Amino acid sequence: MENNTSLQQQLLEAGVHFGHLRKKWNPKMLPYIFAEKKGIHIIDLNKTVEGLQEAAAAMKAIARSGKKIMFVATKKQAKEIVMESAKRVNMPFVTERWLGGMLTNFNTVRKSVKKMQSIEKLLGDGSAENLTKKERLTLTRDKDKMEKVLGGIAQISRVPAALFMVDIGHEHIALAEAKRLNISTFGMVDTNCDPNKVDFAIPANDDATKSIAIIVNYITAAIAEGLQERQADKDSDDDHGDTEESAEAKAARFEQKADGGDDRGKRGGGGPGRGGGAPTKRRVPGPGAGGRRPAGGPGGAR
Repeated sequence: MENNTSLQQQLLEAGVHFGHLRKKWNPKMLPYIFAEKKGIHIIDLNKTVEGLQEAAAAMKAIARSGKKIMFVATKKQAKEIVMESAKRVNMPFVTERWLGGMLTNFNTVRKSVKKMQSIEKLLGDGSAENLTKKERLTLTRDKDKMEKVLGGIAQISRVPAALFMVDIGHEHIALAEAKRLNISTFGMVDTNCDPNKVDFAIPANDDATKSIAIIVNYITAAIAEGLQERQADKDSDDDHGDTEESAEAKAARFEQKADGGDDRGKRGGGGPGRGGGAPTKRRVPGPGAGGRRPAGGPGGAR
């Protein structure tokens, strides 16, 4: 409970509870509104903590399963924060401009990413030296422009499993695309938005830099935890695999030894144990016959 109280205190200090003016509100946000002060709605921080913890737990599970969560924040005050956080946990992000069809037309967007990467390679390995100065400049400009918009999604080869948005009203195109593809959606929802549009709504002030930072950092920490647990699981599986292998090798060795012992028993001790009759029968005629045969053979020969 103390943890919740301290988190609530931090949210309060960051101004997460400040909503929009009453005239701008969305009635569907009523369950998340605590009061109205000087014409401004105040968000209930208990609901914020609940929503934040629920969203963080879900994102942690997604990260642990090895899937990607795309961060979307094209608002000026959220760009830097979101970009840094996404890079920290190696997740894709869009902070410049949401290209229409970035999810629904993912294959075409991948082609643009590949084009950007081929230009980078061309400029990097010295092949561009054969080009004229003007061509080189054009290529560099194209690359920079594409890098700005597509740089954050260059490393993903498939559509992400979830989308985290800072302002669901501002990122309505991204939200619509995610809904169409049944991608899980998480979002910071202010008093002027509809919380039912996202799967996991975090009621919070989505305009103040401090508010955005505290929510994004909390979520990023949960994702990092999920990734660490995934790594730990992998490591323990590897160790377990080695142990099993060595156990199997030991078992095989014991089996070989056991088989060897049985053979020896059958050849040596097994016979006499059974009465010694069989070996004697084999042995007596052997030497006798062998003795007569050489004698008879050479005798006959001579």
